[in-house]
Amino acid sequence: MSDDGGDDGVGVEEMKVRRVAGTGVPVRGDDIDTDQIIPARFLKTTTWEGMDQYAFYDARRDDDGELNDHPFNEYRGANVLVVNDNFGCGSSREHAPRALARWGVEAIVGESFAEIFADNCKSLGIPAATTDPETVAELQDFIEANPEAGIELDVVGETVTYDGKTVDVDIDEAMRGALVQGIWDTVALLRSNMDAIDGTAADLPYVESR
Repeated sequence: MSDDGGDDGVGVEEMKVRRVAGTGVPVRGDDIDTDQIIPARFLKTTTWEGMDQYAFYDARRDDDGELNDHPFNEYRGANVLVVNDNFGCGSSREHAPRALARWGVEAIVGESFAEIFADNCKSLGIPAATTDPETVAELQDFIEANPEAGIELDVVGETVTYDGKTVDVDIDEAMRGALVQGIWDTVALLRSNMDAIDGTAADLPYVESR
């Protein structure tokens, strides 16, 4: 995934997200809102650089400001986030999934997501898959007991495989289609097709040539 949501010359093939494999990071709790994911005081930045350090900034620290045992301190290098119900609720700030992506999150599995948060994830190429509470709890327990174990999200087949077993998940059809087809980043699509865009614009009588 590119830092700015798409680079010049990036084509559809490079943007396709069909599977995400790696290790997991469990963050437990219902109704974890975007202010917990990235506190509002860190929204002043005009670029996405360094956004990873602000992910769960307050939750990752004790009353003295020292790092605690929050999963984002303990599971560095993981890329599959596993959460509970109504994750990403509250403010619609794009900074929340941006901070998670900068930290290393490439896919999220949870019980449910706030609609705007899920849509922002899609725009960054991050699949957000849902499943039942029992499956989420089992996956979180497994990750905590086996932090280095592999986990794979199959976006095409809508499954998660871990510990030698495969479980079903759901991915919103619009999200799944955009990810699998590689059309989730509209800016990158425009950039990679500028010749065609310029050609079309040149044929339009009401568009001035550049």
